[in-house]
Amino acid sequence: MIADISITQRVSHPLLNPVADPKKVLLVVITSDRGLCGGFNANINRFAMKYYKDNAPKYETMDLLCVGRKGSEFFKKRDVAPKQTILNLAREISYDMATDVAKQLMENFKSVDYDSIFLIYNEFKSAISQEVVCERLLPIDVSEAHLSEETMSSPDLIFEPAPEEIIEDLLVRHFSIQVYRCLSESVAAEHGARMAAMENATKNAGEMISSLTLTYNKMRQAAITTELIEITSGAEALNG
Repeated sequence: MIADISITQRVSHPLLNPVADPKKVLLVVITSDRGLCGGFNANINRFAMKYYKDNAPKYETMDLLCVGRKGSEFFKKRDVAPKQTILNLAREISYDMATDVAKQLMENFKSVDYDSIFLIYNEFKSAISQEVVCERLLPIDVSEAHLSEETMSSPDLIFEPAPEEIIEDLLVRHFSIQVYRCLSESVAAEHGARMAAMENATKNAGEMISSLTLTYNKMRQAAITTELIEITSGAEALNG
C-alpha cells in the first residue's frame, strides 16, 4: 500500500527511497540484559563488531545504539561507546515499548540526518537455533515492490486525507511493527537459547553428579576394604 500510493501519487517522504551513497549510518544491535543463554550474546556481539570494523571506514559517521546490557558492555570494553543504550527489553516487550523505540529511531534519523539505519539481531528459527541477521530498517525502498496493474491505485482517485498524510501514518505504523517484530524475534531467540543452555547445564550437572557419586562409592569401598584388611592383619598378628 505504501509503495502503491507513493508511486502512483508521486509522494516523497524522508523515510522513503534510500540514498545511493550514504554518509551517516546508525547501527542498532539487539542483545539481552542477562547472561546464561549460551552463545546468544557472544554470536551477535562478534557479528556486530566484525560488521562495524568492516563498514565503519566506508562512511563518514557510523553511530551505535545498543538494545540490551550485554551488547553495550561488550562495545564499551572495546572503546566503542554506544550513542544510546536501551535496557529491560525482556521485561517490557510490548507494542507500546516497540513504538517508543521506533519513535526514537525515527527522530534520530531525521534530526541527525542519518542516511540509513541498520539493525542486527538474532532471528528465532527454533528453540535450539537462532540466526544473526542484519537488515536495513530505514529508509524503506519502495522501488523493490512488485506492483501489478490490479494492485496499483488509479491516479484519478481522490484521497481523504491527503496522500502525504496517509503515507506519513502508514510509514510510522509500518516501522513500529517492524521494530516490534525484530524485538520479539530477539526475545524469543533469547528464551530459546536460555532454555537450551539450562537444559545442557542440567544434563551436564546430572552427569557430573553420577560421576562424582561413583567415585565417592569407589573411594568409600576402598577405605572400608583397607580398614578390614588392617583389622584382620592385626588380629592374626595378635594370635601369633
